Amino acid sequence: MKAITYRTYGGPDVLEYGDVPNPKLAPDAVLVRVKAASVNPVDWKIQAGYLDGVMDTVFPVIPGWDVAGVVEEAGVSVTEFAPGDEVIGYVREDFVSRGTFAEYVAAPVRTLARKPANLSFEEAAGIPLAGLTAYQALTRALNVGSGDTVLVHAAAGGVGSLAVQIARALGARVIGTASERNHDYLRGLGAEPVTYGEGLTDRVDALAPQGVNAVLDLIGGEALKLSPGLLAEGGRLASVADGAVLGLGGRYVFVRPDAADLEALTVLAERGQLRVDVAATFPLEQTADAQRLNQEGHTRGKVIVTVG
Repeated sequence: MKAITYRTYGGPDVLEYGDVPNPKLAPDAVLVRVKAASVNPVDWKIQAGYLDGVMDTVFPVIPGWDVAGVVEEAGVSVTEFAPGDEVIGYVREDFVSRGTFAEYVAAPVRTLARKPANLSFEEAAGIPLAGLTAYQALTRALNVGSGDTVLVHAAAGGVGSLAVQIARALGARVIGTASERNHDYLRGLGAEPVTYGEGLTDRVDALAPQGVNAVLDLIGGEALKLSPGLLAEGGRLASVADGAVLGLGGRYVFVRPDAADLEALTVLAERGQLRVDVAATFPLEQTADAQRLNQEGHTRGKVIVTVG
């Protein structure tokens, strides 16, 4: 099969496009014919070696954890899916080697859910990692529910835009930080926008004088440091970007594969409560260019690689 690989740590220039052996199919996995895969910052951070002390790496590596595609074959113990089923997945294993930027991926069923019927493969590929990150942070770390006011830092980004929609679906009021150019976009998602930078505390206080019930930090640094002072009594704080949140009494969130959570996101999408904006698409052989665009950090929506 055709795939993107890298044989050593580095930037986009280490990526190669070519032939690799088809993946073997474990008993509790399905073979997915990849239609689209999403580029996430963690992809190029792993590729740069940032997680070398945490996860074993087996070279050559096929990068990518997000996928949308069609089941080609099911493992002998699989009852959840059958050939022809359209699926999405956050295909993260306990080591780095067999990713989704390829024509096929052998995906454990614990990493998969059915694809939302109302989304294209390109849109659906943008859900798994970013959507699970937002969903698990909001429902598990922050316990967001009806009547809560939630502040989302970096609300117009890939995770942030999904977090806004998920929080709204949970019944919360959402305030989102973003640059001025993204304020109308956030209003369209159902958030009340505030601008980054000096005076942020005053701007949030003007909207929520009693404080917010929860803060979801997707930036770290100064935004995180300001966050405890924005909370109402008993407020909750979580970050997916900065481990310093632990010293502030909050929770650090690292997303994990969870089929039930992924199915919940599919349901939200099919109800019209969750959409994915695709910023750009690239064919598989141009994955390095897709990665470079993602590294710039200025795109609104997901960068998608299409296959076939």
